[in-house]
Amino acid sequence: MQNAVTELMRISPLADELATLFAKSGYSLYLVGGSVRDMMLRRPVNDLDFTTDARPDQVLKIVGNWGDAVWDVGIAFGTVGVTKQGMTLEITTFRADSYDRVGRNPEVTFGDSIEGDLLRRDFSVNAMAIDLANKTFVDPYDGLQALEERVLDTPATPQESFADDPLRMLRAARFSAQLGFTAAPRVIDAMTSMAEEIDRITAERVQAELSKLLLASDPRPGIELLVETRLADRVVPEVPGMRLAIDEHHQHKDVYEHSLTVLAQAIELEKSHEPTSEPDLILRLAALLHDIGKPATREFQPGGGVSFHHHEVVGAKMVRKRLRALKFSKEIVQDVSQLVFLHLRFHGYGKGEWTDSAVRRYVTDAGDLLPRLHKLVRADCTTRNRKKAAALQATYDDLEQRITTIQAQENLDRVRPDLNGEEIMRILGLKPGPDVGKAWKHLKELRLDRGPLEHDDAVAELKKWAEENGVGSAS
Repeated sequence: MQNAVTELMRISPLADELATLFAKSGYSLYLVGGSVRDMMLRRPVNDLDFTTDARPDQVLKIVGNWGDAVWDVGIAFGTVGVTKQGMTLEITTFRADSYDRVGRNPEVTFGDSIEGDLLRRDFSVNAMAIDLANKTFVDPYDGLQALEERVLDTPATPQESFADDPLRMLRAARFSAQLGFTAAPRVIDAMTSMAEEIDRITAERVQAELSKLLLASDPRPGIELLVETRLADRVVPEVPGMRLAIDEHHQHKDVYEHSLTVLAQAIELEKSHEPTSEPDLILRLAALLHDIGKPATREFQPGGGVSFHHHEVVGAKMVRKRLRALKFSKEIVQDVSQLVFLHLRFHGYGKGEWTDSAVRRYVTDAGDLLPRLHKLVRADCTTRNRKKAAALQATYDDLEQRITTIQAQENLDRVRPDLNGEEIMRILGLKPGPDVGKAWKHLKELRLDRGPLEHDDAVAELKKWAEENGVGSAS
């Protein structure tokens, strides 16, 4: 407990200064919630959360002349925001809210005690506080013990907590991923029996929690908790849908387990390739969802084989539908679905039989997604056969080398036809219209097939195409 207080003073002497201001005005001030939890776990703390018995208008008076900036956007919920010396602080009046249990917005009621305020919080590890006036630790709901045991439990009963705010069930999964904590048995039971309550939560809120979960250092425990409690059935049913039954006659790789492995391997590649970059949500979504088209395309073959023909095409459509339903941005929907669509193409490379034309198409179809596609394809190799795995990686090494060579020769990142639109119109005597676009597309296809053409050759090919298609009056 003393370590948390020491860490607080080290990280932010501002807390002591702020507590003195509140004490002079006759009010208490507590550091609370995730700030305390993260300090005790020695996790980075960038923002500090406080709670107080002062009402919001009194908080504004206390910090008005002290903060570098003050905002009251959340004042209806009792929260006043302050920035001071680059640190963001939020100060919230004790709360004792009640919920209609139809949505998740509470009827805001201000409370009179720190114990009552902590009782309404989501998990006991987030229901600890430090009394800044006398530097004492406040832990009425055994948050410290839960922290030591790395267990997620609730201050009130899980049924009460989740009925008040069903989003807390997704937060349990997210904390499992972010902190490596295990949900208490009674929390798992409540999540399972109350899974349908998540339907009260907006798609935007669900998406935000799923994104945070996937961006954790190890998303697997969180995903497994969602699947185990059937919450995944309500928010991303395609994931548990990958758990295909394996019978004695048709044994094959479990798609769900495979996808979790691909996700883990993609994260490892992400870290090794760009160790200083932020976690890549697009890559992680693609890794988790790349095979969701398999259940719909599974066919048993004579002799015990199993096929999933065109599962990448079906999967890309399913990805677009699910991510749109979860209100992801258009860019994320497009990028993830394109990665899913392309992830299988490499397997046609064989032992390097692709022509330069096929390599160009691979690069141009991937576009800016090529670095992510490289990681996804490599992560998708989950065979336990070391010799086969090494062969696949070596083959992909060969493909990447060919891409590098051709890019150096032809600048594949900017593949364009050898004639631009103005030249096409001048040569064929065309005005702007659909025929110009068709001619441009034809020349681009030639560029992909044959590489750069000399100007005279490009003109000859254009005239030949125009004559065969009755377009314009070549001159």
